[in-house]
Amino acid sequence: MKLALSDDDVAFREELRRFFSTEIPAEIRERMKAGHPDFPGDMVTTQRILNANGLAVPGWPKEWGGQDWSPLRKQIWADEMQLAGVPEPLAFNASMVGPVIAQFGSEEIKQRFLPPTANLDIWWCQGFSEPEAGSDLASLRTTAVRDGDSYVINGQKTWTTLGQYADWIFVLARTNPDAPKKQAGISFILAEMSTPGITLRPIKLVDGSYEVNEVFFDDVRVPADQLVGEENAGWTYAKFLLSHERSGIARIGLTKRWLAQAKQAASKVTVGNGTLLDDPLFAARVAEVENEVLALEITQRRVSGSEADGKPNPASSILKLRGSQLQQAATELLLEVAGPDAIPVDTGDDALSAAHEAAPRYLNYRKTSIYGGTNEVQRTIIASTILGL
Repeated sequence: MKLALSDDDVAFREELRRFFSTEIPAEIRERMKAGHPDFPGDMVTTQRILNANGLAVPGWPKEWGGQDWSPLRKQIWADEMQLAGVPEPLAFNASMVGPVIAQFGSEEIKQRFLPPTANLDIWWCQGFSEPEAGSDLASLRTTAVRDGDSYVINGQKTWTTLGQYADWIFVLARTNPDAPKKQAGISFILAEMSTPGITLRPIKLVDGSYEVNEVFFDDVRVPADQLVGEENAGWTYAKFLLSHERSGIARIGLTKRWLAQAKQAASKVTVGNGTLLDDPLFAARVAEVENEVLALEITQRRVSGSEADGKPNPASSILKLRGSQLQQAATELLLEVAGPDAIPVDTGDDALSAAHEAAPRYLNYRKTSIYGGTNEVQRTIIASTILGL
């Protein structure tokens, strides 16, 4: 594989860098780099700027705002956005429900939902995981019973990220409890969060933040025309969605940015007659992570864009597994550099230092090896579908 960028790809990258640094407000980018984005405002503002310039949903079909880019250019777009501190398009919209609707939805569903989804006029959240159906998602118990022109949904979802901001939720629900396999009989249904019977309850995380929720459905009546694709075919759509999600979880640009922050901070920490960055053991650890990020970047170039035929690529599990591990490795380096300053303290200043964010970030990013399918599940997928074990 050719690793050097062509002149055209270099020009493409430079134009993205110019756009991100001039068209996205500097205060938004600085807040993002500091780990204090203004939710949901910064996300909405940024995605609408990107969408107006054809940069919000490049992986979608062109007729719905996508770009006819090579897999390499899609990777450059994502990496440069993360490196610049630009809030990425909301994943639930851009890389989850949007691609599912574009691939499997009726023309009516596409017309109704894709434009506002791309522009973040609708904020989506994901209704997949349940208290006893996380890694074993096919065991979900939420039901949707057809009643005339409606589905009546009952059940519970959990770990619903950013559900407190959501206008709509895409739900996996069992529509045929008598299906011969648990993966069968599941449908993909869209529901408005303001529908009577939907209750949201926050979950406080170990780092003290609030970003996930429980969602309860109590006789929630949803119009039947909000079914995506065919009834009982939702498992196929879910696998397609998860493949897109797992590819995006690699987040190579973000890991590169954190490594650069760790190196810069380490160069200011005195150790003996030099700095922490001069310490051979610490420098070796940084170099090891940097080399592994490069290897993942090369792997992503081979994998990205291979789901265009609507079939999930099991190699996305490799990106998810290794990408989450490397993000966690970067947070560990930041934590070590920060030392005792890693614990946040109330200084009376809203703009806490990067060092004081190290511990909360470290704790929060334990989640990456869990969401999108645990890393243990990814190893099983890799073993069975790629290695044939």
